[in-house]
Amino acid sequence: MPTKAIPAKARAVIIGGGVSGCSVAYHLAKLGWTDIVLLERKQLTSGTTWHAAGLIGQLRGSQNMTRLAKYSADLYVKLEAETEVGTGMRQVGSITLALTEERKHEIYRQASLARAFDVDVREISPREVSEMYPHLNVSDVVGAVHLPLDGQCDPANIAMALAKGARQRGATVVENVKVTKVHTKAGRVTGVSWAQGEEQGTIEADVVVNCAGMWARELGAQNGVTIPLHACEHFYLVTEPIPGLARLPVLRVPDECAYYKEDAGKMMLGAFEPVAKPWGMDGISEDFCFDQLPEDMEHFEPILEMGVNRMPMLATAGIHTFFNGPESFTPDDRYYLGEAPELSGYWMATGYNSIGIVSSGGAGMALAQWINDGEAPFDLWEVDIRRAQPFQKNRRYLRERVSETLGLLYADHFPYRQMATSRNVRRSPLHEHLKARGAV
Repeated sequence: MPTKAIPAKARAVIIGGGVSGCSVAYHLAKLGWTDIVLLERKQLTSGTTWHAAGLIGQLRGSQNMTRLAKYSADLYVKLEAETEVGTGMRQVGSITLALTEERKHEIYRQASLARAFDVDVREISPREVSEMYPHLNVSDVVGAVHLPLDGQCDPANIAMALAKGARQRGATVVENVKVTKVHTKAGRVTGVSWAQGEEQGTIEADVVVNCAGMWARELGAQNGVTIPLHACEHFYLVTEPIPGLARLPVLRVPDECAYYKEDAGKMMLGAFEPVAKPWGMDGISEDFCFDQLPEDMEHFEPILEMGVNRMPMLATAGIHTFFNGPESFTPDDRYYLGEAPELSGYWMATGYNSIGIVSSGGAGMALAQWINDGEAPFDLWEVDIRRAQPFQKNRRYLRERVSETLGLLYADHFPYRQMATSRNVRRSPLHEHLKARGAV
């Protein structure tokens, strides 16, 4: 798209053309914000969206996260007909297995919560799991839940469909344009500067939305905005075609840190391992786009061994792709929405902790309403950016913490669970006195 398509004024400028930025643009446009501009530094979906697994799971840990995930799932079902962009959305359903009584109680509690939002979910027995997933070893399965309207999609095309839907309503979407500066005056956003090759320009704007993914922390820091996140390496493999492999539900085995997705006769096995590998400690290269990270089969091998036990046919399946790509994670494993407390008019939707595809539809809707109305549409405190603390910008703190938070997605979610990493960064005045008296 030529630079002349970039207007000099806009009501809102959205930075980042992944699924999050495209969703914010789509939903603002639906609310009548036609004079908005989305700027993408490279190409739409580059960075993380393009290599996401595309799992659409509505079972979340709280009421409002379930509400947002259900909205995403419902939206993605309708999006292809609306935009005529093939999204690959298939409601194949999903199964989550429990291998322990504690996990069984957790997923049954989540199922009860989901029903309150009209999510179609039911508890099923190991025998029923075998009937739905005949390739599976269920000898140690103690319970499971099935969500028939969960599914899988093509993440890149979901983003493209959202971008097209935004354009159809008047939004401007421009690729290969980097935002070089967010301008402010008297504690409020006034616009942005941009560069495209040797050309440069500015856009006056009342609202700027940071949807820059892995780059969001550094972009926010330019204006003193705290956005604590850090990239981690995320691994999955895809097999060669497996003869006779039928269409199957998405499978999650959180007690083994693994998920499985059948796609076109191949099987994907991905992981959220307990100790992850942080990435990008020295910054992210200027030309990073559709890049892959180096393979590390040794790191992935424990997951693969459990996978072969869980699904014996993997032992003889060839590996078509072993993929390693970066995704951004936050200190508490929850993403960021809302207006920066440091700067009026500076909003964000970022840091999705590997659930960006299923979250972005609902998050984009909620943020657009928040921007439009001046208040959140419902209680969003658990993802509100105002919970972030300045000390969390410390790179050493982030690097250590995200090595833990990646695995929390599939960890046991006990009440009042405490993080094990990055301790003693902030202490109370009584800390040393209590420690001297034997407190722990």
